[in-house]
Amino acid sequence: MPVVVVMGVAGSGKSTVASLLAERLGLPWVDADVFHPPANVARMAAGMPLRDVDREPWLAAVADWIAAHSDTGCVVACSALTRRYRDRLRQAGRLWFLHLRGDRALLAERLRGRKGHFATVALLDSQLATLECLAGDESGTEVDVALDPMSIVRVAVEQLA
Repeated sequence: MPVVVVMGVAGSGKSTVASLLAERLGLPWVDADVFHPPANVARMAAGMPLRDVDREPWLAAVADWIAAHSDTGCVVACSALTRRYRDRLRQAGRLWFLHLRGDRALLAERLRGRKGHFATVALLDSQLATLECLAGDESGTEVDVALDPMSIVRVAVEQLA
């Protein structure tokens, strides 16, 4: 079983889908947000996008968690917005990406309704501008976030089979 990375911009439902998918597959999961240092959280809470230099220690921590679980499999909710970030994570194990894509208006609506999270609608446009969709040589699939989370999980399980 590869490591499954549920990727996408803020508001795409990564944590919800990752937790449901992990339960369905009987695997551990983690939300990569827990690896952000306090300075990153403060920056994003202030509506400022992260720079590559901000992301490096975070990506290293996520990769370390993946490496520790790569033999048995796991699920990770992680934005993984660019090919370069995904390549960095791929150094830790065999990965399969579930890219949650959605309409900007739907994503913004979700972010406005979200409480208690540092990533706000102020970050959405910068994340959409940074996002690089999966290339043909990257293992994974894209799913529209307009689907309900359990339908997304079903698509992922079918693709992984």
